[in-house]
This record gives sequence, structure tokens and C-alpha cells, in this order.
Amino acid sequence: MQTAMRERANRWLAVVVAFALVMVLQAHGSDLNPGSQAPEFSLTDSHGEVHRLSDYAGTRVILEWTNHDCPFVRKHYDAGNMQQMQREARDADMIWLTVISSRPGAQGFVEPDEANALTAERDAYPTAVVFDPSGEVGRAYGARTTPEVVVIDEDGTIAYLGAVDDRPSARPASLEGARNHVRHALEDLLADRQVAVAQTTPYGCTIKY
Repeated sequence: MQTAMRERANRWLAVVVAFALVMVLQAHGSDLNPGSQAPEFSLTDSHGEVHRLSDYAGTRVILEWTNHDCPFVRKHYDAGNMQQMQREARDADMIWLTVISSRPGAQGFVEPDEANALTAERDAYPTAVVFDPSGEVGRAYGARTTPEVVVIDEDGTIAYLGAVDDRPSARPASLEGARNHVRHALEDLLADRQVAVAQTTPYGCTIKY
């Protein structure tokens, strides 16, 4: 009896997650496109330091929208996929900013100490975790989901925006054989090539603006 109830609950959860994902995919929209000038921002990180896009002129910048409670985010962190990309980017002298746009009190919002603890616990390697509690920066970039990534080239233009990969699933096993759009974009930039796939439709949990 209990097994049957658990199976029904799991099926219901799968339906809810699938419906939410479809709504996110349909709702996404942004005025930004590859080649657009990236909007300026000024965000404070978990150590109290301020990061402005203009501070990194001439440097490639990656913005990763996150919510640690989102299963689609956990997919990448539990498998070590996000951490590996962070290390590769920083080893290539890029700036990686993990952005939290959840409003205070909403899912995904954390205090600075909590953010630092999460970074240590997950062995994450961003340049910084920055806070956007008003949602102003997230909206300026058209961010709708977690995870969602924007890559900004050295000249301050958008080089890539969208999903991490091409498997809209929260299962870590879906990473096997997936096309990692972010890694491909960074490899193209490092090789001085035009980014082959510069925009994709992100998937995941809605940002809690």
C-alpha cells in the first residue's frame, strides 16, 4: 500500500516538474541577442566586494544564474559539471560570477555566510557569488531560469546566452552524451572562432523575482 502511494506521489511530482519546465520554456524571452552590448551591472558578493562589468573590460565574463534548491541546478553541481566549467573558465583567466536573483525570503535566496558555506560544501570555483535581490540585473539580462548562463566577450558583447546543455532534465545521468553549450562556447572563444551555437532556450526552475 505504501509503495503504491509513493509511486503515485512520484508520478504526480514528475508531472508537476514537467509542466513547470514547459511553462518556463514557453515564457522565456529577452531583448538581448548574441552581439548585443551586455548591460552594465554593479553587484555585491558574499564577501562584501562590489563587482561591476566595467571593471572587467577586456576580460571574458560568465554569468551563471543559480538557485541551490532547484533540481536542475543540483543536476550540474551534484555531478561536478558546473564546478569543472568554473575551473576551466578561471584557468583561462575568465571571470565567473554566480548570480542569485531570488528575492529575500524566496527559494534560492541565501545570506552571504550561507553562500560561502555552499561554495565550500560543493567545492565550487566561481570568481564570486553575487547578489541581485531586487532582480534588476536578472531582468536586464532577460534571465528567467536557474541554471541559465550568459557569456560576455572581451569587447563587452554577448557571445552566448541560454542553457548549460541540450538535455532539459534534472537527472544527472542526462549529462552523459549531452552537448555542453557553455563549454563549446568558451572553446570557440579561446580558439578565436565565432561561437557556433550562440543562443539556446534555457530550461530549469523559474527565478523567484
